[in-house]
Amino acid sequence: MSMDAPIPWLIEALFLLSSSLSILGRAFAVAPLPAVIYLLFILAYTIGCFKLRPPTPIMFHSPLSIFNLFIFCTLQLGRLSNAQNVTPTTSLPSTQTTYRPVFTVPSSADVGANVIPNIEDPQAKDAQDVCPGYTASNIARNPLGLTATLTLAGSACNVYGNDIDTLNLTVQYQSADRLAIRITPAVIDALNSSYYGLPSYIVHQPTPDADANSTSLSSDLNFVWSNDQTFSFSVYRVSTGDTLFSTVGTKLVFEDQFVEFASSLPENYNLYGLGETIHALRLGNNFTKTIFAADTGDTIDTNLYGSHPFYLDTRYYEADANGDLSLVTTNETNATADYVSYSHGVYNRNAHGQEILLRPTNITWRLLGGSIDMYVFAGPTQPEVTRAYQMSAVGLPAMQQYFTFGFHQCRWGYANWTVLQSVVDNYEAFGIPLENIWTDIDYMNHYRDFDNDPVRFNYSEGEDFLSALHASGKHYIPIIDSAIYVPNPSNASDNYSTFDNGNATGAFMTNPDGSLYIGDVWPGYTVFPDWISGGAGQWWINEMVHWHSKLAFDGAWIDMSEASSFCVGSCGSANITMNPVHPSFALPGELGNVVLGYPEGFNLTNATEAASASSASASQSSAGAATSSSSDTSYLRTIPTPGVRDVNHPPYAINNVQGDLAVHAISPNATHADGTQEYELHNLFGHQVLNATYNALLAAIPGVRPFIIGRSTFAGSGKWAGHWGGDNTSLFAYMFFSIPQALSFSLFGIPMFGVDTCGFNGNSDEELCNRWMQLSAFFPFYRNHNTLSANSQEAYVWSSVIDASKTAMNIRYQLLPYIYTLFYLAHNTGSTVMRALAWEFPNDPSLAAADRQFFLGPGILVTPVLDQGANTVDGVFPGVGKGEVYYDWYTLSAVNASAGENVTIDAPLGHIPVYIRGNNVIPTQEPALVTRDARKNPWGVIAALSLEGSASGSLYVDDGASLMPNATLYVEARPIALFDFTASNSALYASGRGMYKDTNPLANVTVLGVQNAVTNISFNGMAVPGSSVKYNESSKALTVTGLNNATSAGAWSRDWVLRFGAEPLVKR
Repeated sequence: MSMDAPIPWLIEALFLLSSSLSILGRAFAVAPLPAVIYLLFILAYTIGCFKLRPPTPIMFHSPLSIFNLFIFCTLQLGRLSNAQNVTPTTSLPSTQTTYRPVFTVPSSADVGANVIPNIEDPQAKDAQDVCPGYTASNIARNPLGLTATLTLAGSACNVYGNDIDTLNLTVQYQSADRLAIRITPAVIDALNSSYYGLPSYIVHQPTPDADANSTSLSSDLNFVWSNDQTFSFSVYRVSTGDTLFSTVGTKLVFEDQFVEFASSLPENYNLYGLGETIHALRLGNNFTKTIFAADTGDTIDTNLYGSHPFYLDTRYYEADANGDLSLVTTNETNATADYVSYSHGVYNRNAHGQEILLRPTNITWRLLGGSIDMYVFAGPTQPEVTRAYQMSAVGLPAMQQYFTFGFHQCRWGYANWTVLQSVVDNYEAFGIPLENIWTDIDYMNHYRDFDNDPVRFNYSEGEDFLSALHASGKHYIPIIDSAIYVPNPSNASDNYSTFDNGNATGAFMTNPDGSLYIGDVWPGYTVFPDWISGGAGQWWINEMVHWHSKLAFDGAWIDMSEASSFCVGSCGSANITMNPVHPSFALPGELGNVVLGYPEGFNLTNATEAASASSASASQSSAGAATSSSSDTSYLRTIPTPGVRDVNHPPYAINNVQGDLAVHAISPNATHADGTQEYELHNLFGHQVLNATYNALLAAIPGVRPFIIGRSTFAGSGKWAGHWGGDNTSLFAYMFFSIPQALSFSLFGIPMFGVDTCGFNGNSDEELCNRWMQLSAFFPFYRNHNTLSANSQEAYVWSSVIDASKTAMNIRYQLLPYIYTLFYLAHNTGSTVMRALAWEFPNDPSLAAADRQFFLGPGILVTPVLDQGANTVDGVFPGVGKGEVYYDWYTLSAVNASAGENVTIDAPLGHIPVYIRGNNVIPTQEPALVTRDARKNPWGVIAALSLEGSASGSLYVDDGASLMPNATLYVEARPIALFDFTASNSALYASGRGMYKDTNPLANVTVLGVQNAVTNISFNGMAVPGSSVKYNESSKALTVTGLNNATSAGAWSRDWVLRFGAEPLVKR
């Protein structure tokens, strides 16, 4: 044997040993029998290596068949790593017909034209250079503003469409804090009305308030126009003289497929909103925001599922000794200086595909159609802007049922009712709260809406499952997709009444020639509801009601609602006899799409398994890599044709994540019942299906608030539904991005927001899931969900995650009354639930970009760990040094921090820092495994005193489910109780109004920040015995217990006062 032979031989042996141990470790935990077989194989192979074959200098000298078998076993055993022993749905057993194999749609079916975005195209023309702008004339003033005519100021440029010669300008002071600016074509008729008008029955159009004639006179907004060089306008804040929006120096471009207008912005501006995008909270000044609903896996900085053309603009000023203000244009601020801020909002009510270009000195809107229908909200604070936006423009958010704030568990891959029951049982066995169990598309009969798989999710077993689930206080939410399967006409047994019923009422979109538009989604070739047709809404209601009569679900999860289609155009029209078909891509777990991704740092915590996964991932990527036959790249560039619109390939190409507008979407030329093309309505499909589902649930479950979580949303969708963040990835980066995403949806009026906790795509790991389960416990919508064939990530999979989840859920469930009250206030006043630090402290410019911490309401500050491997986290305590105080949730002690200090906080794995802000009273209730039981437990109150010894708060209580009627009927038919808390002068007062009867007693009151021991304590004039009083000298917390008897009729059955001494409570 040569001397160099052992080196490659040893390398191979070490590789096989390490990877085999990794596989065996996972396999014995979930699949012992295959693991034993695999172990025997490895032993036999090892004996063969050492005894039957002499070492050679050739790396991996074993036969390729053995090596390939090893790789195969590695991948297959990886797929078996599922704690529920899920039936391998990747083989699609329920989607095959009995007379032929399932056809796979070719990948080329979802390939569109090669389009280069205009912002990246070196050949693109700048409309500002070639277009003439407009000139204003015929100015006519009226009590609420003015009207004018705008005419082209020169020859038409027709740069990205056909110029509109004459426009109408309408300016209205609609209220004291809202200004409307509308620019529309002067000639709108039946032929072009859909090009430029957004129907108010789909998206509300604000109109002047009833008292606008008087209130508008006190408006802090002022509109000024000019014809200097070309028409321009500016909006000023009267009180400060600040320019909020100004098109001076730019030209208005208005064509049938392209509208452009721009405004200057101050240096280093602070803009927020313009969703939906995975991005930092502050948008920055070098970012192009595309708004075009897209089915894409949470790609960062691109257009996603929803469309929200609204932004918040906050400007900070430093005040000198004389009170004069100077604009802050730098990120460097002085913690001891005095600042003030002013915020305003801008909403452009336009549903077309569009781009908003944020650049260092300006913002530019580019629209693919429609009109300018802009609203400026004066503020001058974020709460006032958000309230006005919701109350006047998009509607107030839906009031949620109480149970929806419990914990939700879901995954793609729960194979049957038995598996689902095992998940429920496991949560109960480990003592982890579980309120709601969900199913992804696994439950469906051939992936078809409104029908269950007759074997795995049959209705008989489902009735038993749901009966037991509901009896235990839990709930069930199924997914409902947005496309409807078309039965195969050549297969008599391929019946689907949902399609037949909808087709009979004209409920589906068509091609321009009137035939059904047939795309491709999960069940195969599908049609899409036409929500503006006369029959679609009632058809959807009927199907939902009929399905609910067989399966008593408790809410609806609306998916694929951008709407998504897996092919370009009506690809199923000529292929319907091939239905059902497999998508053009491999499902997770199928060959070429084995889930091999892991979180950052997995190679540090699980080196062997990470190395194996990395090697397999590289092999998979290499095998799936496409080769190009040419190095030349040519792009489709559409040139405008006079009098013609090209809706499939508009001359201006927005920076759409999918490129061609028809890729992975309904083609823009799909046609609606009134002739409107999908080009005009694409961004509204998700909005309309949520409206239809809201009405359907009202019919299926009368008198109960509908619970809906949807993927695609538009401005105003929050009045019907909540939203989850879509198909994120199991990475620490996505855990961070969940915070700015949630805060952005607070601005959009959709507070019921959450993400797929622990991540959807890829495999999660113990550390990430530990941190994420704790973070999401403080989001309104709290759900764990992941993809098909990935590792299981339920809260009970890892021991440390069990403990971390219980810790965070214990806090969440104590805070449920507080969270529910926040939603009541949001629903009635337009306030926010999750809040950015800058919104609670508007005069601190150092918080303008803060998005790694957040407030839950005004009183709870959350400072999560967002970095892998960290045991500490840096956090600020806003307002400290200027009158604010914070108390640690766990120790009840006041936090020691200085003004502007970024404090390093201990946060070992399993601990999430949570703080109570002084001057807040937080109502609590003893937690339980389900909210039904928690609502029967005694109450508690935490009064966190300010430095002045005061605190206030409120509590809203009702039956937790009933739909809110009008005010008069509400008081009589659905009694409520709204309690106000006030702490001052060494006393805590609680006074209520309303008729709702809650009989749970008050168990305890905790007062934080009591500087000295107190001996004289009374409750409604009756002395509280010393045995019921505890004062902690270290934490300065006073706890009073034993109040159950004094409140045996209910904690809120009468007003009460708790007095705790006459001495000053806090140090002055």
